[in-house]
Amino acid sequence: MKPTLRPYAPEDFEELYTIDQACYAPGIAYSKRTLRLFLRLPGAECLVAEADGRIAGFILAEHEGESAHLITIDVLAAERRRGVGTALLHAIERTLAARGVRQVELETATDNHAAIAFWQKHGYRTVGVLRNYYLDRLDAYSMHKPLPAPKEA
Repeated sequence: MKPTLRPYAPEDFEELYTIDQACYAPGIAYSKRTLRLFLRLPGAECLVAEADGRIAGFILAEHEGESAHLITIDVLAAERRRGVGTALLHAIERTLAARGVRQVELETATDNHAAIAFWQKHGYRTVGVLRNYYLDRLDAYSMHKPLPAPKEA
């Protein structure tokens, strides 16, 4: 079943926080304060995926000018490998491109092979290694993807 995507609404916050806590290890998952801060950034874009009447995941990015940073993509374990992450990613990339973004960057742990494969499958390329990025001990890849200008209708 294809997920339904919609913009984030403030009443989603607690569920998004719970999903983030389930998706990432303590210390890597965001605190409520940090997640709220990211959602309120100028240029923040957050999309929510629903499946079977409940939130299955979300994606959060921020942009300024022609650059965007993908802050997080969180999909519940039971919903992974069902197209939820891909649907969220494609939708946020379209949204960002429509706002004039031409490059998206993100970070992912060098030992998270599933995530690395996901990003590579979707056109992201490693441009560097960030030493001790997570918890002051786990390295991360810095990955980038150019976005094409939206097609004229």
